[in-house]
Amino acid sequence: MKRFGILLGIMLFAMSFSLFAVETVLVDFNTLTADMEDGNNKATVVDFSGKAGVGYTDEEKKLMKASLAIEKWDVVLNSSARTVMNQKLSYTKEAKVNENAQKFAGETVMGIRVHFPEEPFNAYAIVKPPFEIPAYMRKTKDDGTEDEADKNGSKFDGYGVVKNVGAIKSIAVDVYGSNFKNGLGIILKDQYGEERNLFLDYLEFRGWRTLGWVNPSYISEVRNRELKKYPLYPRTTPMRKLMGFVIYKDASQDGGDVITYIKDVKLTYDLAILPGVDDIDNEALWGILDARESSRRNAEWRKLGEVQVLRALEQRKLDQSSDKTK
Repeated sequence: MKRFGILLGIMLFAMSFSLFAVETVLVDFNTLTADMEDGNNKATVVDFSGKAGVGYTDEEKKLMKASLAIEKWDVVLNSSARTVMNQKLSYTKEAKVNENAQKFAGETVMGIRVHFPEEPFNAYAIVKPPFEIPAYMRKTKDDGTEDEADKNGSKFDGYGVVKNVGAIKSIAVDVYGSNFKNGLGIILKDQYGEERNLFLDYLEFRGWRTLGWVNPSYISEVRNRELKKYPLYPRTTPMRKLMGFVIYKDASQDGGDVITYIKDVKLTYDLAILPGVDDIDNEALWGILDARESSRRNAEWRKLGEVQVLRALEQRKLDQSSDKTK
């Protein structure tokens, strides 16, 4: 009888986590301000110089840094809309909310400008980070070296990555609208590398509003769920990472500039694994999760390091009086 009571208690404890979904911030752009002299964000800066090879000088390698700072994000139009002028006039900027605002007063948000073609055809723009956000990269110390104490690779947790994600109940994005009729979507990637493009809502409103997506397949009643056991490490490592936002233009909508602002993204989801401490630190012992990402990440970062240098060198060639906002 005593054993039955213990088992019942464990079942009720497990059910309580399913009944009450967890809400976590996927990204908050107030934490992605440019707080370094080179315009990068210290918490998310990545040095690509180690992947660059031997064909670069020490001065050029110093330019091989990137971060998730707001103004480092790219706005990429679809191919038929990507003229030189449209692409030039599409970019992100830091935007400070007024101190007397009713919501998010004094905080920094991401300002997005997209310049769509005037012609009456469908178009879209993807607002994406400067590099694919690593899910299991270790934190870095002030000297740029990896923090060996960060066994689980949590550098980007809360900066575009959320882990231990089971069934997603809903997604909420705080957006400032200016009565544009354009639609807004979000792109997420899971642990299997599969991307999902989820439409949120239209931007035809003024001021702050929380746009959301609610999972139509989410079952809130535990008794109606199919109960299964799953293998743990390294199988059960579910996560979601932010791949970007999508702004849509319908053929019937006016072209030209679209301006909007995004403050943050929150996920509400069930925990995939109940919290607790394993007797053995699996990732520290096997390193499987980091190894899965490393080969693809190294190839990507080698290319990105080269791009960072080329951009910096090209910037030096430009007429310093030029202004991309004109």
